This record gives sequence, C-alpha cells and structure tokens, in this order.
Amino acid sequence: MNTTNTIRFLVLCLIILSQHSFSQFTNYIINPSGYSQIEPTIARHPLNQQILFASAYTILLNTRSEGVYVSTNGGLNWTGTDVCTGVPVQNHGGDPGTVIDKNGTFILTHLGNIQTGMFANYSNDNGATWSNTATIQQDDVDKGSPGTDDAPASPFYGRTYLAWTYFVPPIRIVLSYTSNSGANWSGVINVNNGIGGNRSYGPAICVNPTGTVFVTWASAIATSPFTEDYIGVARSTNGGVNWNIVENAIDINGIRTTQLPPWTIRANSFPAIDIDKTGGPRNGWVYITTTSKNLAPAGTDPDIIMYRSSNNGDSWTSGVRVNRDAMNNGRNQFFPSLRVDENGGINIIYYDNRNSVDSVDVYLSRSTDGGSTFTDFRITSSRFKPVPVSGAIGGGNMGDNLGLTSGNGKLYPVWMANYTGTFQVWSANIDYTTIGIEQISTEMPKQFSLEQNYPNPFNPETNINFNITRSGYTTIKVYNSAGALVATLAEQELSPGSYSVTWNAASEPSGIYFYTVETAGFKESKKMILVK
Repeated sequence: MNTTNTIRFLVLCLIILSQHSFSQFTNYIINPSGYSQIEPTIARHPLNQQILFASAYTILLNTRSEGVYVSTNGGLNWTGTDVCTGVPVQNHGGDPGTVIDKNGTFILTHLGNIQTGMFANYSNDNGATWSNTATIQQDDVDKGSPGTDDAPASPFYGRTYLAWTYFVPPIRIVLSYTSNSGANWSGVINVNNGIGGNRSYGPAICVNPTGTVFVTWASAIATSPFTEDYIGVARSTNGGVNWNIVENAIDINGIRTTQLPPWTIRANSFPAIDIDKTGGPRNGWVYITTTSKNLAPAGTDPDIIMYRSSNNGDSWTSGVRVNRDAMNNGRNQFFPSLRVDENGGINIIYYDNRNSVDSVDVYLSRSTDGGSTFTDFRITSSRFKPVPVSGAIGGGNMGDNLGLTSGNGKLYPVWMANYTGTFQVWSANIDYTTIGIEQISTEMPKQFSLEQNYPNPFNPETNINFNITRSGYTTIKVYNSAGALVATLAEQELSPGSYSVTWNAASEPSGIYFYTVETAGFKESKKMILVK
C-alpha cells in the first residue's frame, strides 16, 4: 500500500471510528490493516478473564494466513498481526480456530495453504511467538472447530479437542486431541458416518463441567445445494475416544446456498453449541443454535432457532425462534454464534437485515431464563452490504461465521464488516449485567414505583420506567392476557435509582399485555396495549 493510499485508509478509519463512538455500544476494529479479515473467532483465558485471543482468515492479494489479535486488559486495547509466524509461514490457509487452555497456552488451528490438511500451532507467550506447525491430518478437509476442557473436576482437564469435516466418503466428522498444549496430537478419530448418504458439515465442539465432550454438526442432503436436513450430536465420556452418536438429533430445514438473496454471498446452517458451566440451576444444560426456514418455529425466511437439552443430550426441546422481528417479513438472520456467560445468560449474535432491504446489522439476542424468551439488541451502529471477498476461496465467500466469548461481566462479539471499504474484524465490549436497562438517575427515590409504559397503546416498541429504593435482584417480565410469559426484559442485580427499559413487541400479536417488576420485597404490575 503506497503512502497516499495509507493516509486515505487511516483517515477513513478515523471517520468511521468517530461515528461509532456515539453508539449504544462502541464499535471498533481490533486490528486495522489493509488485509481482508473474515471468519473471526475469539477465546477467553479460562483463569484470567482479562486475556482474549482472537483470529481471522486474512487475505492480501495472494497471501493467506490467520490473524493473531490479543488483549490482556479485557478488550480495552488490542495488539496484533495479520500473519501467523508459525513455520512454515506459507502453509497457513485460514479457517482459524482459537483456544486458550488451562496452562494459558494459545492454540491456533487452521487449514493448510501449500499443503492440504488440518494443522495447528501453539504459543506460550500470549501470541508473540509461535511453534512450528503440527500436522494433524493431510487430506481434503474443512472447518476445524477446537474446544478445550477447562473443568478442574474432569479426568481430562486441560485436553484440547479439534473436530473437522473429512471430505473422503462418507463425508463425516473426525476429531483429534492434544493432552500437552499442542505439542503432540492424537491420531484421527472417527466421530460419525452420516445418515442416508447425507454429508456432515460445520462441526462445533464444547465440553461440559464433568468432562463430557459434545460435538454437533449439520447433516446435509447429498445433492446440490446440500441443504442441511438435520443437526447431529455426538458425545464422549472417555476423552474423545468413543462416541455416542445421534445423526438426526434435531430436524431442521437449512439455508445452504452460494447466493443468499438479495446478495450473492454463500450462507449455511452450521450449528453453534455451548454449555452452562455456572454451577447454578441450569448447570450442564446444553444449547445449540442454527439457522432454519420453512419449518416451524422458523418462518418463510431465515430465522435463528435454538434448542436445549437439560439431560446431557438424551433429548432436545422443540426449537425456540430467537430473533424477535416480525415473522415472514422477508428479512434474513444468519451466521449465529452462541455463548453462555458466567451468569448463565444465553447470548446469540448474528447478521440481520431487518432494518434494511440490502444491508445488515449485527444483533444480539439474550435470554436470562434458560432460553424460554429472548430480547434483541442491535449492537452495530452502522450497516454494510454483504458481498463476496476478493481472494477468498469458494463462490460467494464472505466468510462462514462470527465469534463470541464473555468474561468480566462483558460480552466480546467479533464480526467482519467492510464499513471502511475493506473487510475488517470489528468488536464491542458489552456489559451484560446492565444491558437493556438504562439507569436514568442515581438519586435515591423516595419510594418504589412502577410507571405506566409510554407510548400506550404502542407499536411495536414501548418504554417502561421504574424506581427502586434498595439494592437487590430485579426482574422485569411481560405476560400476555392468558398469563403466559412472553418476554423477560431483565433478571439482574440493580442498585437504588431510576431505570428505563424498552420492550420491542414486533413478533407478538395485537392485544393486552401485563408487565411486572419485582425487586427486594416489592412487586407491581401494569397493563399495556399493543395495536398493530
């Protein structure tokens, strides 16, 4: 990049950053550069929640690699490079996976470039230097997904697993693991063999509080466009050696395509998985999310759907439609990433064009009641028009995923966007302990009170103000006229003061609703009317 172009790029970045500094959540590029950065992923240190390790598939002309982006102060500042220096540098081909294990070792998994296969490097100094590349499998492979056992009670504490798609028929999910922080990897272990000739794509992996390993994947039909038909789930109780497999655990109707309308980008219904490790009432619950359409509870356009298991994957609930925009509105939600935070909140981010015909935001849907209800938050302050990325392999490739982790009471989403004219990885530090509730005064109220919502009647948003006089656990819930819970707007500790919360009822029918605030011995309800 010459001097003139560099100056133009930096000026444009400053303009964009200044625009973002006034949004509800400050958006920022974690490593501004001239590289295209797509398919971001992020991990948090299991013991030191200040340390974050993010990566991306990076492209500049004919150069491909994985970025190494590090924060040691909870996302306040980042350092990084767009080229991983693990030798041979030329054999880094993207599709990164990030892990920080119990020893604080950074592990970066990736595809090869000059060699076909799955590879990994590790760093013992927070990503400053990297080991030589370890070969895990040399063959036709794709979409590696790593996960580490961070449960001290597990007999396999510290073991890191990697699952990926193996393109030798039957196209299936395979796995390898390391028990010494990436120095050596096991032989390739078969996880599944597919069902009815289906292909297994897009694995995701997670480990529960007792060391049971879960792998999930999309089971797609064998003919183009390879529409995802089921979500498969496998679990291992002996460190990934043997697997209990359900090839068709969840029925879906996926969106796989190379030209998602109204754009010309490829999209998929690869699942995301996470597990509650809080030690609370939902400890061990497993959550899976994906994109589906034309199969309830999804509408006729792509919707984000979540499933959960409270019995270690033996059975799964019916799906819950996560995004709360109006059904069948012709808008797209896709590329979900899932994180169960340290308080047990379920957080799902995804691209969403509900506010525009041709451009997308990133939305966060959050549940504090185990996934029964969700509340949506727009976390981006600008939109962009999805387009294929020059130099990315595969038709319509803008990348296949977003990333999300949490720590220190914050969410750390990462997404790719070309606000600056070049696809870069963006983030925001979101305080999930206060999200959705705005404290409008810290002055001590004279008494507890719940005000009438405004506007009322409303369509589709209304504001609810309330005052509390004592610190305490506060819940704000909305019920329909039949007494069924339709939304949980907050479940969290609040200090004395005056607060405001907004409810968006875009996905609810017209009618009478009741909102209830309960905190520190006080409880009050009021009626409101939704008219569409």
